[in-house]
Amino acid sequence: MGALLDQVSWPLAIIAALTLGLAPFLPEPHIWEKLKMLAAGTLTRPIDIFDLILHAAPWALLLAKTVRSVTTANPG
Repeated sequence: MGALLDQVSWPLAIIAALTLGLAPFLPEPHIWEKLKMLAAGTLTRPIDIFDLILHAAPWALLLAKTVRSVTTANPG
């Protein structure tokens, strides 16, 4: 799994999170809308669950890549 994360470039991960992860930008990003639905307990329709997964995936990739980078860094 780590090798796959290493193959994804930082610019690609960041651009994916900022575009697909936040699309559409107006009136509010889907990820924010779906997270609010999840917190309220109204995220029940399969299309909404799929939408949450779709828009959260780039953020999860960026988080995983960041964690891997921090935990595998060699000091000195």
